[in-house]
Amino acid sequence: MGKYSKGGVKMHTVLNLRGSIPDQIYITDSRWHDSNYLDVIKPNPWAIYTMDKAYLDFEALYKLHKANCFFVTRPKSPLRYEVVERNYNINEAVGIVGDCVIRLTGYKSKKLYPENLRMVEYLDAESGEVITFITNNMDLGPLVIANIYRNRWQIETFFKWIKQNLTIKALWGYSKNAVQTQLWVAISAYLLLAWIKVDLKSPLSVTEIATIVEVSILSKTDIRELIHAPEPLTINQDVNELTIF
Repeated sequence: MGKYSKGGVKMHTVLNLRGSIPDQIYITDSRWHDSNYLDVIKPNPWAIYTMDKAYLDFEALYKLHKANCFFVTRPKSPLRYEVVERNYNINEAVGIVGDCVIRLTGYKSKKLYPENLRMVEYLDAESGEVITFITNNMDLGPLVIANIYRNRWQIETFFKWIKQNLTIKALWGYSKNAVQTQLWVAISAYLLLAWIKVDLKSPLSVTEIATIVEVSILSKTDIRELIHAPEPLTINQDVNELTIF
C-alpha cells in the first residue's frame, strides 16, 4: 500500500449493537471504495445489517441475502424498479407513508439482485423529507425498519468517541504499520473499557469509565471500588443481533 497520507485511511467497522462492540474491522487506504467491504465481511446468519448508501452494492447485498442475513439500507437515486405488491401498513401518524414490495428493473441491478425487495418510506417530521429504505426483510413492521436504520447513528458516535478519547485526533506516523498499530491499540483500549463496563454491570458510559481509569491510572484502588459496580452481568445470548457499518 505504500504510505498513508494524513487523513487517507479508512477503518471499516461492523458494530454490534449488543453493547456497541466492534464485530469486524478492516483497515484500508482512503482510495478503497466503501462498498468493497461487503465482499470481505464474514456474514452472521440471521443478523440484521444496516448501512448507509455508500455501501450499496446489489451483488454483495444478494450474497448477504443468500447467506440468510437481513439488511436495511438506503437506495441511491435514481433507482429503477416496479411495484410488485403494495402493503397496507401506512400510518402517517408515526411517519410511515409508504410500504411496498418491489422488483429492480435496471439492466444491471436486476441481474445482480434478481429477487424482490421491500421499500419503506418514512416522513421525517422535523425536516419534512421523505426517507426511503430498502430491505430484504418482509416481516418486520415498517416503523421497525425505519428505527433499525436510525440506529446507524451509533457508528458515528463510536468513531467520534474513538477519535476524541483514544488519541486518534492525529496520527503518530504515516507508514502502513504505524497507522494500523495506532488504530488497533485504540480499538483494544476501547474493548477493555467496554469489557469493564459489562463485567461490572456499570450504569456508567464507556466515556465515563475511561475518565475514571485515566485519572486513577496510578491508583492501587480496586477498580470495582472506583466504579461502584454491583454484581457482574450475565449476558443474554438469545438477544437478536443487529450490526451496523
